[in-house]
Amino acid sequence: MAYASVILTPTFKLSSSTGINPSGLCSPKFATERVRCSGTSPKSAAPRLVSKGCKLVGCGSAVPKQKFSNDDLAKIVDTNDEWISSRTGILNRHILTGTENLTSLAVEAAQKALEMAEVNADDVDLILFCSSTPDELFGGAPEVQKTLGCKRNPPAFDIRAACSGFLLGLVSASCHIRGGGFKNVLVIGADCVTRYLDWTDKKTCVLFGDAAGAVLLQACDSEEDGLYGFDLHTDGFGNKHLNAGMKHIETNLASGCDGDSLGFSPTHASFSYIQMNGQEVFRFVVKVVPESIKASLAKASFRLSDIDWLLVHQANQRIIDHLATKLEFPMDRVISNVKNYGNTSAASIPLALDEAVRSGKVKEGQTIVTAGFGAGLSWGSAVVRWG
Repeated sequence: MAYASVILTPTFKLSSSTGINPSGLCSPKFATERVRCSGTSPKSAAPRLVSKGCKLVGCGSAVPKQKFSNDDLAKIVDTNDEWISSRTGILNRHILTGTENLTSLAVEAAQKALEMAEVNADDVDLILFCSSTPDELFGGAPEVQKTLGCKRNPPAFDIRAACSGFLLGLVSASCHIRGGGFKNVLVIGADCVTRYLDWTDKKTCVLFGDAAGAVLLQACDSEEDGLYGFDLHTDGFGNKHLNAGMKHIETNLASGCDGDSLGFSPTHASFSYIQMNGQEVFRFVVKVVPESIKASLAKASFRLSDIDWLLVHQANQRIIDHLATKLEFPMDRVISNVKNYGNTSAASIPLALDEAVRSGKVKEGQTIVTAGFGAGLSWGSAVVRWG
């Protein structure tokens, strides 16, 4: 899509008729005019900032072929099916093996979303790849863009926020549409957290699985807007409760030089295993997420009784149940598939949404309140309409 080079310039005189009242707010007398760059046809010129709405028109998902049950886990760590399922509600998860990669999962999910939306890859204006575990150090979005075959070279970049990533991508996409003139924005949540698990730690390795999910947000008239309200937060002080920090391993230099003679010690960097204080994360989630959901509802002028479905990050079933109970939301209207996939990080919300839509559970025009939470510590929520 083409973007006109346009500047919105205020025009007013400093007099009693400026239209600026004592409070500092502008009255309708404060006007703007469009200033076009030379060589731009007036007929084709458009404001750089265009007020539009956005709506969810397509979704898709993909999981690795390798399924890993609780009984399979019991073969490599001191645990059993009853211990895992009673504490987490998880029965199975899918794990990437050497014959697959995260990019291929992301592309498959994206292709399914585009197919549902009846949008060609060449018509995608922006790709937001929400992942903290891409196949490439510098981000997975460019590879996804290339593999999808987007010939117009739309911008594509990563959003790294772990389990909150997809929600941040969803809100970011809406901002690009509403304020930037984008028409079709692909939001992909994909993670391979199992690459960073300590398989001897039964408190963490039983929780996670790998997957990808995607949605297509499309521009629409403002009165058809399908993202009604959102609420986002980060508290970096909580990072100590959930992280995977960098670790440095000293590198042997072939020349025989040492760190003292160089003034620094060359190292090989890698990430540590995921470290998580489960009890602290649980307390954090059940406190802040209901508050965030209520904030989003208030911004959207909705009541919880107006909502058709509750879809929160699929961390584990205990957290999902506690959030629904605290909100007093009917359990039969809570979307959950964590028992089949475990915690798939940024993929969990779009994966669960895709299953609910394709099964006929979520119908066009229904409203969903969704919430993400995790590393950072970060959290947020949004009130959306499907279709």
